[in-house]
Amino acid sequence: MKYLVYASLIISGAGVAQDVPENAISAINADKTLLTDITNTGNGLIAVGKHGTVIKSETGNKWQQAELVPTQVLLTAVDFSGENNGWACGHDATIINTTDGGINWQLQQAQPELDKPCLDILFEDDLKGFAVGAYGMFYQTSDGGKHWQKRFLDSLLFSDDRDYLNDLKENDPEGYEAETASILPHFNRIEITDNGLMLVGEMGLMARSIDDGETWQRIEEIYSGSFFAVASDSTQEIVAGLRGNVFAKQNGEQQWQHFENIKTATINNIINYNNKQWLMLANSGVIFHLQDGLLTHEQLADGKAILDGVILNNKLIMATEDGIKVKELTP
Repeated sequence: MKYLVYASLIISGAGVAQDVPENAISAINADKTLLTDITNTGNGLIAVGKHGTVIKSETGNKWQQAELVPTQVLLTAVDFSGENNGWACGHDATIINTTDGGINWQLQQAQPELDKPCLDILFEDDLKGFAVGAYGMFYQTSDGGKHWQKRFLDSLLFSDDRDYLNDLKENDPEGYEAETASILPHFNRIEITDNGLMLVGEMGLMARSIDDGETWQRIEEIYSGSFFAVASDSTQEIVAGLRGNVFAKQNGEQQWQHFENIKTATINNIINYNNKQWLMLANSGVIFHLQDGLLTHEQLADGKAILDGVILNNKLIMATEDGIKVKELTP
């Protein structure tokens, strides 16, 4: 969820709650502000970030700000189901949608009274999607976001917490509602893997759904810190997060391998390069490389946190705390 980089924004309210959402302000250098996520729509790149910033580029070199974005909150994640239909989410459980490839956006949801950020959004197609976030926030839609259903994933509770909530539900309904608002850990990222949907988050949370998000089961804990990234291919799954911790598991096996790492930069996302190498984008300008079971790293000179990235024409185009950065890759 890239939470550590802008935790101060979340805590201090720099993405200040908007009782009445206001349109994002046009900026001269919108590609040089804090950007938290970036995606390839198939017809260009879209990046999102601070104060409702949404920018678009065909090649990653020249960027244009979206014409209409109906919010000024910090946007934390963006996903497209095709060239035209996309969604972004952020503070105040805000969700916005575009049907014209990211030029104009409409507000689907904003709940400033919750005082919680949405941290990731995922769409399987034009209709079915999920939005997850702080303190177990979980929404899903089956109509492209016209209606978002809020869910409480009690299957991810620890047994003691489940017993406690069951007692509250029977004897103190108001207390039950208050506890369910914060008892679950932060859900930092949701991804489609070869083995179903996977959810990772705070306090070592890993969970899987094999029925398209209807039910969820915890995966046995392998680490007590936070995970912010998950990725997979036909052979393995990888999770990574706090202080450079990386774990990988071969499909069909139960044992996770923990990679020793001399760098402790928190990993925010994982992307695949040429189906051979995994690039792990981290704080402090660190990029980890995982290939053939060997984990190495490189240090970018500017030391800026890298929150996400996409690969286009052998270039790594990064969303960072200091805007868009571009790095040439060796084919």
